[in-house]
Amino acid sequence: MSYALQTLWHERARYASGVLAVTFSAVLIALQCGLMLGLFKITSIPIDNTTADIWVGSTAVPSVDLGKPIPMSYLSRVQGTPGVTSVEPYIANFANFTRASGGTELCFLLAGQIDHGSAGAAVPLSREQLDALTLPNSIIVDESDLKRLGLDGGEGKAKINGKDVKLVGTVKGLKSLAAPWVFCSLHTARHLLGFLLPPDHVTYLLARCESPARAKEVVAELKERHAGDMGAYTAEEFSTGSRLYWLLRTKAGIAIGYAALLGLVVGSVITAQTLYSATAANAKEFAILLALGIPRWRISLMVLMQSFWVGIVGIVLSYPACLALKAAARQVGADVDLRWEVLAGTAVVTVGMALVSGLFALRSVRQIEPMTLLR
Repeated sequence: MSYALQTLWHERARYASGVLAVTFSAVLIALQCGLMLGLFKITSIPIDNTTADIWVGSTAVPSVDLGKPIPMSYLSRVQGTPGVTSVEPYIANFANFTRASGGTELCFLLAGQIDHGSAGAAVPLSREQLDALTLPNSIIVDESDLKRLGLDGGEGKAKINGKDVKLVGTVKGLKSLAAPWVFCSLHTARHLLGFLLPPDHVTYLLARCESPARAKEVVAELKERHAGDMGAYTAEEFSTGSRLYWLLRTKAGIAIGYAALLGLVVGSVITAQTLYSATAANAKEFAILLALGIPRWRISLMVLMQSFWVGIVGIVLSYPACLALKAAARQVGADVDLRWEVLAGTAVVTVGMALVSGLFALRSVRQIEPMTLLR
């Protein structure tokens, strides 16, 4: 190991391009995966910003924005389950937003009970904002969507499904991936949706339980008793499912995943070629070692150790670069989620890529013949 490190240091000019290729590949993989997680975290905002333990909706809901209306009578089913402390109605439905200046946008209404501390009240909304939503046809949107919805003119008036609405506040950090989130009260949502939402129906029922462990048990019980006409999901399960749906079953997720894979392939090719060239350039040194009786497998092991350390150095250099680029992305409003799982996965994949590249470089070791090279 020490000899491999010494060789790598003394021949650093030869291995520099390989280290840079590994660094580039690691940065690209980490940023693509972090950007993908940050991007699709937006799709579960309605779930992650409420305090419900359980979401009850129609059967097999793949994502929070794809729920179908369920009758309010289901509330007694959930409320009668031991361990459930409270149940609230929740409406989540698409609607047409007409700007005051003309033109339309597709928006997504989110409406729960607006009492302070209720499970359906969005966590970022202040008490004053919740009180403001008690006004008829009042709405709140994320500040990043003001211009898109034509609400940046000062009056804050527009129409949803042909009915007048008034902006009474904004929040920060709840921007959407597709249709803007529009927060309102249950009364306002029913009025705006009209016949689009059948009477005595809601999209979800939000329940709180005695504990997270009990929530899982309640979900299992509800699934067993009402599997045919009702779906039940823990908040964590529903949030993860919404993100995976957008990641694996939409073109956006596939495109970002393909870009990350492309970075891995490019980095692998450059690293393999660099290590092969560096190994071939040291052919005479290896020939001397062979002539001195050093087994060929020991030299092969040293080449692999050099590849391993190329990967480690590349990972070390990529870490500060990732943090700097994450900070730069935040300045333009992009969320790069570099959680430890992403960084650990990137490290494993990158070092593995370097070792595979080292295996290709071993071809030059197998071709070394001391009698030919030492003439």
